Amino acid sequence: MNILAAALVASSVAFSAEDESAFLKNVRQLTFEGKRSGEGYFSPDGKSLIFQSEREADNPFYQIYIMDLESGDAHRVSPGVGKTTCGFFRPNSDEVLFASTHLDPEAKAKEKAELEFRASGKTRRYSWDYDDQMDIFSCRRDGSHLKRLTDAPGYDAEGSYSPDGTKIAFCSLRNAPKGVADTSAYGEIYIMNADGSDQRRLTFTPGYDGGPFFSPDGQRIIWRRFDEKGVIADIYTMKLDGSDVRRLTDFGSMSWAPYYHPSGKYVIFTSNKLGFGNFELYLVGTEGGGEPIRVTYSDGFDGLPVFSPDGKKLCWTSARTADGKSQLFLADWVYEALAQFSPEITVDDLKREVGFLASDELEGRMTGSKGAQRAADYLTDYLRGIGISPTLQKFEFTAGAKVITNKNQLVVNGSTFEPEKDFRPLSFTENQTVEGDAVFVGYGLTVPGKEGHDSYVGLNVTNKIVLALRFVPEEVDPKRRQDLNRYAGLRYKAMIAREHGAKAILFVTGPNSPNPGELVSLSYDSSQAGSGIVAASISGDAANAILRDPKAAQSALDKEDPHTPGGFALTNVHVKISTAVEQIRKEDHNLLAYLPGKSHEYVIAGAHYDHLGYGETGAMLRKGEENQIHNGADDNASGVAAVMELAASLAQTPERPRGVLLAFWSGEEIGLVGSSYFVEHPTLPLTNALAYLNFDMVGRLKENKLLLQGVGSSDAWRRLIEKRNVAAGFNAVLQEDPYLPTDTTSFYPKGLPVLSFFTGSHEDYHRPTDDADKLDYEGLQRITKFARNIISDLLNSSQRPEYVKVERSAPTGARENLRAYLGTIPDYATEVKGVKLSGVRGGSPAEKGGLQGGDIIVEFGGQKVANIYDYTYALDAVKIGQPVTIAVMRERKRVQLTVTPEARK
Repeated sequence: MNILAAALVASSVAFSAEDESAFLKNVRQLTFEGKRSGEGYFSPDGKSLIFQSEREADNPFYQIYIMDLESGDAHRVSPGVGKTTCGFFRPNSDEVLFASTHLDPEAKAKEKAELEFRASGKTRRYSWDYDDQMDIFSCRRDGSHLKRLTDAPGYDAEGSYSPDGTKIAFCSLRNAPKGVADTSAYGEIYIMNADGSDQRRLTFTPGYDGGPFFSPDGQRIIWRRFDEKGVIADIYTMKLDGSDVRRLTDFGSMSWAPYYHPSGKYVIFTSNKLGFGNFELYLVGTEGGGEPIRVTYSDGFDGLPVFSPDGKKLCWTSARTADGKSQLFLADWVYEALAQFSPEITVDDLKREVGFLASDELEGRMTGSKGAQRAADYLTDYLRGIGISPTLQKFEFTAGAKVITNKNQLVVNGSTFEPEKDFRPLSFTENQTVEGDAVFVGYGLTVPGKEGHDSYVGLNVTNKIVLALRFVPEEVDPKRRQDLNRYAGLRYKAMIAREHGAKAILFVTGPNSPNPGELVSLSYDSSQAGSGIVAASISGDAANAILRDPKAAQSALDKEDPHTPGGFALTNVHVKISTAVEQIRKEDHNLLAYLPGKSHEYVIAGAHYDHLGYGETGAMLRKGEENQIHNGADDNASGVAAVMELAASLAQTPERPRGVLLAFWSGEEIGLVGSSYFVEHPTLPLTNALAYLNFDMVGRLKENKLLLQGVGSSDAWRRLIEKRNVAAGFNAVLQEDPYLPTDTTSFYPKGLPVLSFFTGSHEDYHRPTDDADKLDYEGLQRITKFARNIISDLLNSSQRPEYVKVERSAPTGARENLRAYLGTIPDYATEVKGVKLSGVRGGSPAEKGGLQGGDIIVEFGGQKVANIYDYTYALDAVKIGQPVTIAVMRERKRVQLTVTPEARK
């Protein structure tokens, strides 16, 4: 049973709110010209609309028009004389059809009479006109080659083509007895060839049968059937020969104008269930049964609905206009996003979910963007469709920083320097003006321990402006560089300067360092906190004005000679600096859906739905890939799809001993912002939470290896994984460390056991090539089912999983200190002695040096490499441009290579 059918049987509990947001987005009026317009139908390519409108000055009746939905141009296609109705495009052709009375000898006289009636100020209630002069015609889209298709006495209209364009279904009153005043009760459904030949009657039941349309597969016809009194109507379908008649509705009202969704899974129709003059749109499954679902909530008339060929738009006729006259309206149709899903965990569902989330329409889902909002809307609609009312949790974040150029100033001994050329404030600076004498503090380091380093020894920097070199001494050995790098972040150095009483700190990239004299980019983090000190980056020229010989000063420090002072006061150097940076604040949301259990305890399953947008931050930025949409299919549409499937599956469980919180985070890519906000502002007590399960990059299962991270956070994980993997059959790789570059790191310090599901990195990581067609959906289905079983065990266990405290290793400093770039892609899902590579980046030093995917790095620069941490520390310690020997195991043979690291951009 699909979710639509389930919702019908369950009396549509998920859509109790009186709004249209579960179905319609971006509702807008499409037509404005003329007194009235209505009954619009899309062209097969979805680029045009054929409709009827009263917009001819000398003719008060409807004529048929075609509108180009890209340019907005509209032109009349009908003759312009008499009455017309029911236009329709012929598939695989330039032709259209419509019904018209232009051959009626009295057509002009009827137009004149109607114009005079309206001029008198009189009005009449609208009713369908069964003019016996109405016949069906075809012509080309420009109105030429007009051809009459029916000529039987009486009304012939309401025609539509079959999907292949070979047949026409229509309504005819040709069998009404002569002399009957109201012939409408004699309307019947007919079918004929597209050229008008072989006209055959299909219905024979008393009452008005009309408004026929073909099913998307062309195998059935759907129509409305009125009772003999013309008051009650319901929706029916039949085969093309009139057999196998099925009733879809028994609504006790006037239900008409049915139209299939292109998926063929449900039908939209019009009904006045809520009052004689209040027509609304409703849905019903193609097999019928259950109470129809209400779509629109607008007083008056909403009717004649039509889906676009791709099922993503809905056009209908509505009187929700300023003057109350009917016009065409258009909206994005969002119900299909949830109606087609099964409560089972299926490959088809996962494909559709990832396909939407990783589509170009969402523009990479950057935190705070319209694309992220569309993703959140999609998830909201999905959750409502499976009977869960989600909660939006709003949070603020720093989306960037902007230099207010005219308020930034740097003056050294009376010489003024130019913002953005000679200096640039850092994103975490305090906005203020300070001045004072200058002090050179070397590398600005304060490192504790016996082998420590203190650049401030013997210096008084109180109320001074300090100048510091970026990075760490260039000539120290690799192991020493590793130790120092942990304390070399710009924020950390700024904090140390502030604690020593400095008014401001200026950073320069020294002449012995990579990219000498380069200004630090105005990078940003998600923190709302400033540094409490004026902080800026200055150019080599500006540094020369403060420090007479920067190269000599840096060279003296680079070997970390204990006899060389870490810094010194500068004689007769006075600096004045003003900084002004505007923090750009934005909002985004976490999406939280709670399935309650018998107790207050609950399990959390989550995934982040944000990604990198156009690569503004965090992207690999390969040459030629700048400003491209980063769709993030694996990272992390795959994880979101897994949690969506878990939600649908768990929602079917009638009784749960414990609850489940399904969480969709935003802001992960800019620093775990959404999940961090949640743990500080939980919507449910965190003390009641048993564990957090995370799904991040689970769409590329390779060699059946599933990486399960954070296992060390609880002794329960190994037991649960072993139990459920017997049937799942993964080559499971278990890793202990709960401190991971994903949302688990928000939860573990709060005392929650964590388990993260991960299928490993790959060549497309953080690149615009991470697309939906590269995922292993069968593998993703297996992972989701495996996780579903583990969650089930947690919900049903008599004991909570015990939290195990794991000490976090020392921080390794910020990204700006990771200077060396090789272009290797570690395979995190393989547990070996060393670091196995899943690949190397094109044009990278690694590729130039001969490294290949599948290599296992066992030695780097003379240092043994046993794991990813050894490799990271070793890479962090190398010098730019200096060749490094690397030993790898390749097909069981030790191979020695030489690679020359480049500066990380």
